[in-house]
Amino acid sequence: MTTMSRPPSDPSAARPGAGENFRRWLLFGLQDAKGVHQGPGAVSDSHLKKHQWWQVMCLTGVDYFSTLGYQPAIAALAAGVISPLATMVLVAVTLLGALPVYRRVAGESHRGEGSIAMLERLMPRWSGKLLVLVLLGFAATDFMITMTLSAADATAHAIENPLSPAWMQGQNVAVTLFLLALLGAVFLRGFKEAIGVAVVLVAIYLGLNVVVVITTLVEVFTHPVAVDDWWLALTTQHGSPLMVVGIALLVFPKLALGLSGFETGVAVMPQIKGRPGDTEDKPVGRIEEARRLLTTAAVIMSAFLITTSFTTVVLIPAQDFEPGGPANGRALAFLAHEYLGNGFGTVYDLSTIAILWFAGASAMAGLLNLVPRYLPRYGMAPGWARAVRPLVLVFTLVGFLITWLFDANVDAQGGAYATGVLVLMTSAAVAVTLSARRRQQRKRTIGFGIIAVVFIYTTVANIFERPEGIRIASFFILGIIVISLLSRLRRSFELHATHVHLDRRALEFMSSNVEGPISLIAHEPLRLSAEAYREKLTSAIEVSHLPVDYQALFLEVIVDDSSDFETELEVRGVMRHGYQVLEVHGPVVPNTIASVLFHIRDVTGLMPHIYFRWTEGNPVVNLLRFLFLGEGEIAPVTREVLREAEPDVTRRPWVHVG
Repeated sequence: MTTMSRPPSDPSAARPGAGENFRRWLLFGLQDAKGVHQGPGAVSDSHLKKHQWWQVMCLTGVDYFSTLGYQPAIAALAAGVISPLATMVLVAVTLLGALPVYRRVAGESHRGEGSIAMLERLMPRWSGKLLVLVLLGFAATDFMITMTLSAADATAHAIENPLSPAWMQGQNVAVTLFLLALLGAVFLRGFKEAIGVAVVLVAIYLGLNVVVVITTLVEVFTHPVAVDDWWLALTTQHGSPLMVVGIALLVFPKLALGLSGFETGVAVMPQIKGRPGDTEDKPVGRIEEARRLLTTAAVIMSAFLITTSFTTVVLIPAQDFEPGGPANGRALAFLAHEYLGNGFGTVYDLSTIAILWFAGASAMAGLLNLVPRYLPRYGMAPGWARAVRPLVLVFTLVGFLITWLFDANVDAQGGAYATGVLVLMTSAAVAVTLSARRRQQRKRTIGFGIIAVVFIYTTVANIFERPEGIRIASFFILGIIVISLLSRLRRSFELHATHVHLDRRALEFMSSNVEGPISLIAHEPLRLSAEAYREKLTSAIEVSHLPVDYQALFLEVIVDDSSDFETELEVRGVMRHGYQVLEVHGPVVPNTIASVLFHIRDVTGLMPHIYFRWTEGNPVVNLLRFLFLGEGEIAPVTREVLREAEPDVTRRPWVHVG
């Protein structure tokens, strides 16, 4: 006996063409509204495998730790001989500022939503939605530049290797585009077992960096002349020690690239294995392990930043950091070749290329998680934005454009990267400050407020120093806002309800009518007097020729937050002044009415009829009120929503206007 996993195909049925097959492949997973997919940072369901915190730390570490590939060189180019002192300031900001902020974020957004979701909860309605769109623009800047900058630096490591073929020289853009295309191809194919790969890459990469750091520190202290030359340059160029410290405080915003990775660390929280007693609402173990992850990663990175910023400035001539120089964008690789030989240097280059490329994979996964999490829920994304593959193609093409515009230059993209990172960190600091204030935690409010001020200063200083970062972010923000609003307008006539539920009393109101149709009168919830109900009923009977003895059933929609899109509707049956009323809360009146009518039709099997009055006022003004306030031209818009949702006119609820 045999069994078949699927029924045999009908040989007479027309086979789908190539175009239809491509469309199915492209939109695979479209039904998934949460954007869940395989990849670093992907939100996993409760039944999927969880991992130890140190394994997940490697997952976020491919973004955080990979900055060692270019951070020391960018720091030396930006701050010169002050780079080690400015790096110490950066480390202080990391351990005393960013780390406490994100430990708090981990406790308040344990599902991986991050600081953006905290601000969304603190600022509801359209102001909150607009703020989220702006922050998504900065997040897109952060993740997109992570992809392009990491790929460009991986290219630099490959081309500068002494064993690389001659034809690669000068082909930075072409090689970077190839790496981005390869990254996109991986996600189009399907991205699995990310954590296992991340653990191997991070272990090898950090191990090789330990060898480089120890070797270069030994070289520095066995040749004190180099240290004396650095100290002489430091004191002669900048005067007194107080002046040096002051300049270091002013310069450290240029080194903000070393702060990346915290937002990613929070985003991967759902991957962490908690304790047996954890619940989905209170995963105490997962939160503690996430905080351990953030702390350990910050301490490891801080140690590397301090040591590498010192050895690179002392051992590498300043001119080698300039664009076109052998240490530009690859200071540690330069030292690996210089002091450990080309064999070790080549192995180091390969590990750096791999982790930088994988950092782009982490950024891509972050984008794929972030966009479907917010925009479809707001009604601000096309339908295909729920599928992974179309988004992968869009992000890959944007990466191509950025690489071409910046000529695959690492230094040129540093400002945009730092801007995205700093704005997200500033938003996180503001979010935890507001959260502490709301909970009346005075000391924490002051502490987080000071941290927020430091990040605001750092962000503003970076914007003035590297204005191209805010320009790039502005393009992302403008693009997201325009596309989101156009999508919201286009989807305005869709059904918004994800679920409709009639309570027992509401069902009882309709149970007396067993033959149909079910007639409902739309009523404004602001007019709740007995006279208002009596007047509305009399008008409906006269204008719409309802029976004189008609037992009125009113439908009222209370608009809560007109900026919401996807909502669950709870319909309550209430009695007011002897009249039966169906009361429901929703974001938009016409769409909510249409959803309730369809649900009544499906539950009772009877056709609903809804009776309206014409809305007074200018039609254009009423249309704008509908789009932004959820009200306006109720009757014609309700009819249009019903028409788009149900093409069969015989199954479409009736709309009467008088």
